[in-house]
Amino acid sequence: MLLNRKQSGKRWHLRPDGAPKVTGQLQYLTDMTLPDMIHGRVLRSEYPYARLLSIDTSEAEALKGVYAVLTSKDVPGLNRFGIATPDQPVFCEDIVRYVGDAIAAVAADSPERAALALDAIRVEYEELTPLNSTDAALAPGAPELHEHGPGNVLHRTEIKRGDVEQAFATCDHIVTETYYTPRQMHAYMETEGGLFVPDEEGRLNVYAATQHGYKDRMQLARIIGCSEEDIRVVSSPIGGSFGGKDELNVQPYGALLALRCGRPVKMHNSRKESVRAGLKRHPMKIEMQTGMSREGIIQAHRVRITADTGAYATLGAPVLNFCTEHCLGPYAIPNVDVEGVSVYTNNGLSGEFRGFGGNQAIFAMEGQMDRLAAIMNMDPWEFRRRNMREKNDPGPLNQRILVTDGLSQVWEALDRSELWQKHQSPPADPALPPWIKRGVGAAIAMHGAGLGYGIPDPAGGRLSLNNEGKIEVAFSYEEFGQGLIATLEIMLCDLFQCSTSDLSIIIGDTDRVPHSGSSTASRSTTMAWMALQRLQTPFRSRVLTVASALSGVPADELVTGPGGVWRKGQLPAETSEVESESGLLISYAELATQGEADEWIFDTKFDYPTTPDNVVGGHYLYTYAAVAAEVEVNTLTGETKLLDTRHVVAAGPVINPMGYIGQIEGGSVMALGFTLTEDAVMQDSRYVTTNLDTYLIPTIQDIHTNLEVEAIEDLPEGDAFGPRGIGEIGSVALAPAITAAIHQATGVWVNRLPVPREQLVRPLNVPLQEGVSPS
Repeated sequence: MLLNRKQSGKRWHLRPDGAPKVTGQLQYLTDMTLPDMIHGRVLRSEYPYARLLSIDTSEAEALKGVYAVLTSKDVPGLNRFGIATPDQPVFCEDIVRYVGDAIAAVAADSPERAALALDAIRVEYEELTPLNSTDAALAPGAPELHEHGPGNVLHRTEIKRGDVEQAFATCDHIVTETYYTPRQMHAYMETEGGLFVPDEEGRLNVYAATQHGYKDRMQLARIIGCSEEDIRVVSSPIGGSFGGKDELNVQPYGALLALRCGRPVKMHNSRKESVRAGLKRHPMKIEMQTGMSREGIIQAHRVRITADTGAYATLGAPVLNFCTEHCLGPYAIPNVDVEGVSVYTNNGLSGEFRGFGGNQAIFAMEGQMDRLAAIMNMDPWEFRRRNMREKNDPGPLNQRILVTDGLSQVWEALDRSELWQKHQSPPADPALPPWIKRGVGAAIAMHGAGLGYGIPDPAGGRLSLNNEGKIEVAFSYEEFGQGLIATLEIMLCDLFQCSTSDLSIIIGDTDRVPHSGSSTASRSTTMAWMALQRLQTPFRSRVLTVASALSGVPADELVTGPGGVWRKGQLPAETSEVESESGLLISYAELATQGEADEWIFDTKFDYPTTPDNVVGGHYLYTYAAVAAEVEVNTLTGETKLLDTRHVVAAGPVINPMGYIGQIEGGSVMALGFTLTEDAVMQDSRYVTTNLDTYLIPTIQDIHTNLEVEAIEDLPEGDAFGPRGIGEIGSVALAPAITAAIHQATGVWVNRLPVPREQLVRPLNVPLQEGVSPS
């Protein structure tokens, strides 16, 4: 199915939060205020690496309008946080390890007064030489940034199978290349922040963006030294996250200040503070050596991955696991030797980011495929087909995976696309000046969904008929721009033939929702769908049984519909057509008055799909995508423009067409920045790009309008997992498609992102006439 803005084969569902967002009326968590609130700020380190000799807060504490000044001695519980490895101090005690490290926090009656209080804190440091690269951190004799070592290694991975040395010895062709990827910012519109409110019962209410409210609650309880039930986390709506708000950021400071002062405390990072302290995509160096036979069949693959995780772990280990798994691509390779290492440095924090290590791995692996195809003088798409895994083959880690035809389907669909056909014989355009070159490239991706084997991944949900007569669904997922609420509305309307006015959707509030797991790893849509499949039968049975008892009509002659329960065959053609209510027997509001409230509540709990294989980091569910891209390169300036793209995605049924396109479009724009312009440059472990004035995210002028999305909805008969999430699959394969197109246009093999413009500059064959501008 080809999706576009005029597509009419499926219902186009307007986002319920769309109008409030585009008109500015929606209240984000950082927009919240209370009459008696005060303002919190954090003092961060002046140095990327130093000993803390002394902290004097007396001058700040004496300032009028300052209510609290906190340091490490004021943390009642665990002075550490980290979603997987709690190694980041809330407040540093004796060592600072990066420029975002927190030294102290203040609360004052205005943001300006809080800033004055920060300036009044006197900190004495002993500056140390920062480990500003992974090479420096791994060098013999390098100081260890953490006691839990060994050395400065956070995590190591490996995949070994076959005899790689023997296989390379028999290969007819070998390609060796090193790929480099940037430290990319999430660049969400809403920077980190929130409102922290202690109530009269002694509980703390946290209104702050996160992708896992229950995980935040657990971490905050450890820091505060209280029970988890003493904390409520409200985590939606969010003005963008992309993984960047999955980890605690301002929450420890807002929580501690609010409890100390007994008043609401507002925290909201400036953009510069967000850049300084926030997470980024892991910059990586990926060394690859790939050998093949004279027939073009890959025989051996050696990979060495080095990831800079920065000063603390965050999710550096799982990101490396994911990258290691995906650096083999969707290819059948008999002899493999992969090793990865995630390294502590004094650079900015690297952590979870849309694509989660897949972007880096797929850029490198697909680059190898294009180089190998060129050696064979073979069509690069045909070369991929020749080496693709069969659908019944095990996964990259030799693990059992769910069998689908998705890989071959996306390959075939892109192969017959008009855009990819231009690669075979790019049309000449005599109107173009000689320094403008055009090319078309393509790439393919197999991307894991969910957290992977060996990682607890609980799911669940709640379906009920509430006392207002609404069909209520509750999940602990968050809405951060991905269109989750609209997708849930569509699912519920399809299940019960009801209207959106019959629904109440509760998400992102630990007091009101069951534990459904995190809103990460492209899992929310699948998990919500699976939960509703489990819940629909008992809920419908209860509704129809009660309606039958009230109406005297047999339950098997009744159906749910808009407004309540109807006689079969008398439902309106559209759920909005409720004017003709002759068939409506019992309203949902009437039903809700029958029996006890808990009789209308249905819960389910289950785990994200895995297999019995105990392979940490591997996945069971995968989505597949193929991407073609056409670019235009100005060889005088090195500027590259993306002219056209086509995405083919095999991710199961399309529930929400508008959301589906939006996710692919959004992922593509983020990938465009990753490929051409974005890099949070650091020098001596300090950010050179400290704001968005020097950090170049794509603007509307960089985003081409000709983007086509083809959705392949087929699933094998009996597939129990339904629609797959597509929040990441649109972002992972565009980079290698663009660099392949650049190679066709210019003959330059790109191995570093963002693409260095100077690498594409070429002298003109014909000299310019005097006085004529090359532009």
